[in-house]
Amino acid sequence: MPDARVKAYGIAACVFAADRLTKSLIDAYVSAFDVHTVIPGFFDIVHSQNRGVAFGLMNGSPSELRNTVLIVLSAAALVVVAAILWRAARLERWTATGLALVLGGAAGNLYDRIMWGRVTDFLEFYIHDLHWPTFNVADSCIVIGSCLLLLELLKHRREPAQT
Repeated sequence: MPDARVKAYGIAACVFAADRLTKSLIDAYVSAFDVHTVIPGFFDIVHSQNRGVAFGLMNGSPSELRNTVLIVLSAAALVVVAAILWRAARLERWTATGLALVLGGAAGNLYDRIMWGRVTDFLEFYIHDLHWPTFNVADSCIVIGSCLLLLELLKHRREPAQT
């Protein structure tokens, strides 16, 4: 059975690879003006560029420091998560998996930010005029990983017997 650390970093690497692949395909084949409807009235593939953070916050900020600050904060978060995963064998399985998903997703978005100063988003969900902010594979894995961590925190733990 592979070492827990290898599994965790392997999951992160797979997330990073899937994120890079999907963003490369979008960059190559979908223009900023294209809308590819997958489920009418609910889900489209689009090509969006986000220079801000989650949900487009700070996207319109004129500050030249914005990208530098976002890169430094993202890199610091990556180092912390990678360090925690170094002891993956001591973590609960779902905690290690959640952290691995967060690590891979954060690495994918950090790569974009360093290389191009923006993150490519392409998954757009909506109902009529109500649109969820456009996102990508990395964002999805960060959310799923965060949910796994939250569920692990909320899980009832057995108390050791009093002796």
